[in-house]
Amino acid sequence: MKEIIIGTRGSKLALAQSDEVACQLKKLCPNTSIRIKIIKTKGDKITNVPLSKIGGKGLFIKELEEALLDREIHLAVHSMKDVPTEIPLGLMIGAVTRRLDPRDVLISKDGRGLDEIPRDAVIGTSSLRRALQLTHYRSDLKVIDLRGNLGTRLKKLAGQDEFQAIVVAAAGLMRLHLEKKITQFLSKDIILPAAGQGALGIEIRKDDEEIKKIVVGLDDDKSCLAITAERAFLEELGGGCQVPVGVFGWLEGDILKLEGVVAELNGSKGCYPKVSRAQIKRILSQREKETAIKLGKELAMRIIA
Repeated sequence: MKEIIIGTRGSKLALAQSDEVACQLKKLCPNTSIRIKIIKTKGDKITNVPLSKIGGKGLFIKELEEALLDREIHLAVHSMKDVPTEIPLGLMIGAVTRRLDPRDVLISKDGRGLDEIPRDAVIGTSSLRRALQLTHYRSDLKVIDLRGNLGTRLKKLAGQDEFQAIVVAAAGLMRLHLEKKITQFLSKDIILPAAGQGALGIEIRKDDEEIKKIVVGLDDDKSCLAITAERAFLEELGGGCQVPVGVFGWLEGDILKLEGVVAELNGSKGCYPKVSRAQIKRILSQREKETAIKLGKELAMRIIA
């Protein structure tokens, strides 16, 4: 085909992600023109309200999906953690790229790690999942909502005395070459990441056979398998992106392992989170995706029980 139009949000991180995909597509289709089209989403426009109160991270992709369905673009590039488990009719995830480091990280003003930060320190994050796991780990911390793109959050940390630290995804910093700002990588024993964190999802139209054949070249089998299990876990819980769920899948040889957590406030204001955590593993069969989906559903049922 003569041209492929990539739809993306306009933040620096979103553009870096789309540039990454565009470079890979250029290698796959050297004679095709690759164009990036910026589309502003509702999540970009509303920055003063916690995501959990206005519909979750799905707000970052709705307008991109509408552009796909209207045939304004050929594909949309998303952070896989922003993609709800329910995909609109007529669309599909055509590829999941190789996952970067899925962990969350702490960036503190004075270089102190999570265990060294003073009592009652204020930590900023846009994620209820992170907030509840943080206060489960250290109940003295005050975690407050911090919206905005990655650059905005870094500026707020530097410019406002209120915050001692922020927690963000490692992969975003890596894609913007800002790894030097990281104070501490937070292990999955402290904070389990969001489903799909660290990978990019390439969303396409189901009926676009030409694009479907092209984007399969962007798919990373191992990342896709682990994230399939993570999303099956999330879907079985019925949560979408608003529920504070952490989950991480990884491969050890031919064994797929999955660990999940659900955090919830136990009632009145000021109570600290109750956390349910479990792990499960399976040897992969020939039908690998089916095994991954089954694993995710079984872990969800274990958490529910």
